[in-house]
Amino acid sequence: MIIRTEEELQGMKNVSEAVALTLQKMKAYTETGMSTKDIDDYGRQLLEALGARSAPFETYSFPGYSCISVNNAFAHGIPSDKVILKNGDIINIDVSAELGGFWADNGCSFIVGEDIQELQHLIDTSQAILLEAIAQISGGSKISDTGKLIETMAKKAGYTVIRDLGGHGVGRSLHEEPDAIMNFYDRYDHSRRFRKDSTVAIETFISTGSTHVVTAADGWTFTGNKGGFVAQHEHTILITANEPIILTAANGI
Repeated sequence: MIIRTEEELQGMKNVSEAVALTLQKMKAYTETGMSTKDIDDYGRQLLEALGARSAPFETYSFPGYSCISVNNAFAHGIPSDKVILKNGDIINIDVSAELGGFWADNGCSFIVGEDIQELQHLIDTSQAILLEAIAQISGGSKISDTGKLIETMAKKAGYTVIRDLGGHGVGRSLHEEPDAIMNFYDRYDHSRRFRKDSTVAIETFISTGSTHVVTAADGWTFTGNKGGFVAQHEHTILITANEPIILTAANGI
């Protein structure tokens, strides 16, 4: 959306802080021996206490209040009492919600316990790329340049990107224009540019080898076409004439 009034700006700040604090607290709450449903139930309680409504539950009838994915599953994972976290698991929590007619989105991947699968470098790389990509965005900058930066940094670090997932506009609904802020350079995407005073969700999908999504039999959970692991990090931002404002900064990413 394009922010035109102080009330709209405050609305986006409020919902962004709600999802950011919920994600931060869910991350801190997570430990070995828990089920992903335990974590999702906690997240639901946090959102409800803030007066917010789960975006995937409300918008898509998703069978959970947040997307929680473990190990080879990296996005849209359904919270389950059968998925019990073990030491060394890589987990992704993605929290999006509506509050007061405004919507925001954020997510992060992290390791539960010790880094026995040696994935911390993947996670650190995903986070660093997200922050660098955000820092380069301003009103009028090319959307394809963001994809080029993400892909270039991932390759330099020895990773690939998931080419059929990316960021998106957000504000008055969960997904708005621009609807495809991809993680790779699309040489045919010449004309699209970020608009000053708009709100978008920027996210990275950095992979140990996969490049495309495979959807599981449950119709929701994403894994990679070549297996391996993927780290995702996401912020909702407000684009300005200079460096953007990270509206979900409270999540600590």
